[in-house]
Amino acid sequence: MALLLIVVPVVLMHWARGISRLSLPSGQTSACDERTQRKQEEREEFLSYVWGISLALLLTVEPFALIYWFPGIPRFPLLLFIGVLALVQILVHFRFFLHIGFKQKREDLQLLLFSALLLTIMVAGTIWIMASLAQRMAMPT
Repeated sequence: MALLLIVVPVVLMHWARGISRLSLPSGQTSACDERTQRKQEEREEFLSYVWGISLALLLTVEPFALIYWFPGIPRFPLLLFIGVLALVQILVHFRFFLHIGFKQKREDLQLLLFSALLLTIMVAGTIWIMASLAQRMAMPT
């Protein structure tokens, strides 16, 4: 069941890429006028957003469904699986919403590094504040 929950989003992602390629064939774009080409690009972008939100929702619902329907799963593998789903969801957001592919450009690299820096600051700051609060409240850590 857990393997199915991993495989389904990956298959959907490949399927979405196939649909995107089908919607913009390379041989026909040279014959199309500017307006038709613009409509195709808008349609492709809309499909990208639809697939992105679908995959993001699926990857969000999966951990909740897993916890709700299978409460007996050991804690560590469950947390590991949820972490993997979170990483896949980050990739989905990069691909479908930020339009960052595997072919890196210089601006994309700067965007990724800045995002990683912001996330690191937020996570480290949150952990630091919560640990300090727990220490001041004399809570067991």
